[in-house]
Amino acid sequence: MTDWLIGLVESLGAPGAGLAIALENLFPPLPSEVILPLAGFTSSRGGMDLLSVLAWTTAGSVLGALALYWVGALLGRERTLALAARIPLLKISDIDKTEAWFLKHGRKTVFFGRMIPIFRSLISIPAGVERMPLVTFTLLTTAGSLIWNTIFVLAGYALGENWSLVETYVGVGTNVVIGLVLLAVLVFVGVRVAERQQGRHASRR
Repeated sequence: MTDWLIGLVESLGAPGAGLAIALENLFPPLPSEVILPLAGFTSSRGGMDLLSVLAWTTAGSVLGALALYWVGALLGRERTLALAARIPLLKISDIDKTEAWFLKHGRKTVFFGRMIPIFRSLISIPAGVERMPLVTFTLLTTAGSLIWNTIFVLAGYALGENWSLVETYVGVGTNVVIGLVLLAVLVFVGVRVAERQQGRHASRR
């Protein structure tokens, strides 16, 4: 998959990098930490204009985020609640708490979430479910994506032939995020199982 993305960037230039980033938003396992530094490296060798790279990759980020936003909007709150009711150990109150938290912190979450691996894609869905104003969502996504993309493109530009080092270091950060998410899920499941067991013991008395 990585080789295909590299080929896309090399054959189409800056628009190819933008398309690759749009796909990365829709399919988080695709590595932006490969695409962006490669685009920066290619730009340093005169293969692409640096400003064009930043413009196209940011446009790709926004388009991918908007696609997921509309997935969330089409899903809607009622369908989300219906799906939640079918998931073991998940309560409707969990969705209500998440909704309340997002309504309070949604703008910061969308902006800073664009700079966190995995979450930069997924955060668009709850934004759509909660129908965050589209202009607000687009502006926050554009700003956060521009910062993220610029850092990685310039890293590739500065590192030159060693641009692939970016993937190595970011991969460590991504693994940390995944580990924290798995830990949070395990804690959540453990707490819910304990609550159910306590409820059963109380009902037998």
